[in-house]
Amino acid sequence: MPGIDKLPIEETLEDSPQTRSLLGVFEEDATAISNYMNQLYQAMHRIYDAQNELSAATHLTSKLLKEYEKQRFPLGGDDEVMSSTLQQFSKVIDELSSCHAVLSTQLADAMMFPITQFKERDLKEILTLKEVFQIASNDHDAAIHRYSRLSKKRENDKAKYEVTEDVYTSRKKQHQTMMHYFCALNTLQYKKKIALLEPLLGYMQAQISFFKMGSENLNEQLEEFLTNIGASVQNVRREMDSDIETMQQTIEDLEIASDPLYVPDPDPMKFPVNRNLTRKAGYLNARNKTGLVSSTWDRQFYFTQGGNLMSQARGDVAGGLAMDIDNCSVMAVDCEDRRYCFQITSFDGKKSSILQAESKKDHEEETAARVNQSALEAVTPSPSFQQRHESLRPVGQSRPSTARTSSSGSLGSESTNLAALSLDSLVAPDTPIQFDIISPVCEDQPGQGKASGQGGRRTNPFGESGGGTKSETEDSILHQLFIVRFLGSMEVKSDNNPDVVYETMRQILAARAIHNIFRMTESHLLVTCDCLKLIDPQTQVTRLTFPLPSVVLYATHQENKRLFGFVLRTSGGRSESHLSSVCYIFESNNEGEKICDSVGLAKQIALHAELDRRASEKQKEIERVKEKQQKELSKQKQIEKDLEEQSRLIAASSRPNQASSEGQFVVLSSSQSEESDLGEEGKKRESEA
Repeated sequence: MPGIDKLPIEETLEDSPQTRSLLGVFEEDATAISNYMNQLYQAMHRIYDAQNELSAATHLTSKLLKEYEKQRFPLGGDDEVMSSTLQQFSKVIDELSSCHAVLSTQLADAMMFPITQFKERDLKEILTLKEVFQIASNDHDAAIHRYSRLSKKRENDKAKYEVTEDVYTSRKKQHQTMMHYFCALNTLQYKKKIALLEPLLGYMQAQISFFKMGSENLNEQLEEFLTNIGASVQNVRREMDSDIETMQQTIEDLEIASDPLYVPDPDPMKFPVNRNLTRKAGYLNARNKTGLVSSTWDRQFYFTQGGNLMSQARGDVAGGLAMDIDNCSVMAVDCEDRRYCFQITSFDGKKSSILQAESKKDHEEETAARVNQSALEAVTPSPSFQQRHESLRPVGQSRPSTARTSSSGSLGSESTNLAALSLDSLVAPDTPIQFDIISPVCEDQPGQGKASGQGGRRTNPFGESGGGTKSETEDSILHQLFIVRFLGSMEVKSDNNPDVVYETMRQILAARAIHNIFRMTESHLLVTCDCLKLIDPQTQVTRLTFPLPSVVLYATHQENKRLFGFVLRTSGGRSESHLSSVCYIFESNNEGEKICDSVGLAKQIALHAELDRRASEKQKEIERVKEKQQKELSKQKQIEKDLEEQSRLIAASSRPNQASSEGQFVVLSSSQSEESDLGEEGKKRESEA
């Protein structure tokens, strides 16, 4: 390394112009060093900030990968292969995050600390000394100027002394400050090289250490894992490309085939009217009155299901009932100068609706579909509904295409046909479906009484429950009330599998759609630690009571969270010789999961209460046994004490008898005679024992 230029410290007292000129060069060099080092500091600080951001981002990435399995994606949320793969990636990235954190710490210690010290300490010291030296130099010049102005004719010893002392002090201060300033500038030439090389050395050593840690973590097992993942990604990409190609071809075919359908009113010669339709779906304009003479037209999607006209807004999952079209009348009408309008009037004439089709073809097909549909005996549920519930069925089971019988007849025969079509081993064959609950003012039927756990008594129609029921409800820890609507119940063969509830939901909903049953009884479901109660919301009469220990299974629908059901195990049913299980299905206001959680909480509380009761009874039994043993022990001690007293009395009575046998007479008092009698009785007791 070449020699370092220095300022001559020994020439500071002389303060020659050459020295001041050389000082200016060194000051200019210090300014250049300060500007350069500030730029280098900013660049290195960007490296440090970027490394910190990379470490934090890597840690966040690892955290998000770990939380992937907790996410609830509407599509593909149960991909276990993807979850396990991302878990493996999260472990590797977490290790890399640790390496990045170590690198950040090393950069802070080995790179940022030296250059920060040089910038904040050394460069600021130079600036401070420069200001102090400038002040001292100005003070010295002022003192010399005052000294030079001393009068030669009027000498004043005091003024001369003061000026001389001022020159002495200022020159000494300038000399000392200048020497320290020169020393700092000379030292700066060394510190400059250290401040340049030490941070770079620390940066390279930190990077080398980081790469070593990375090479240790990237073992052969990880390389094999990455190779497998790369192959999987390529397979997915090939599958995606193939699927995209298929979809593009489908799009092209549909564009060619659908070109004539873009016309709102196609040519009837090319697209003839199909008058044999029994089902029809599509968009219609519905007329809604907003006043006496004003009205609006809303475009909605309509479809026929069973004997009903259903409407469904865009974005809704399912449709709602718009109108009952069994035995309805359909006729073309003129309305507000619009084309293809028709009016549907219910069979009783109380309700009518005016709709507008988009084309003449749709207008005639809508009319034909309603006429043909009214002639059908039964209609199966909509395909979307059926496909949704088919996914709940066990794999391998199939449903034969058996035709349904006439919808007329008793409710038991209708549900029998439905069970025959189901062929599901979870539901008992020939099982009737109950779509409503018994009125609270009627006598409970035997089967209903067994199902509800109330016996055969009459329910009070004025809402006054018995004292025992009230006390049980008030003593319960848990009280949660939900609004529910009863859909139906039926007997099932199994009560240990949630598929029983799903299958019962499917059959009851299908039966309601087939038989056009849309009325549902609304009740308040009260969940307590003892039972579940269905309460009339108006009269507060308890309609049904389900003992909580008899509720052995409960579940909510996997897709429609409003639907939930539970299985009640009863000591009877159609056969009194064995236990039977009945599944009850309800609809709630988006609270199915909450109700199931509440029932589960009630069962847990009841379980803990029962365990506490048993433990308390066991403790009481132990205390009774201890108390009985204590009494026996006390009695035994009392007997021993009595025996000791009797033996003492016998010994005392034997001594007078010996004296009388020698010819002497002893007169006993009445108390002594009584004691002797007691002694004889004690001997008899001992002999008997």
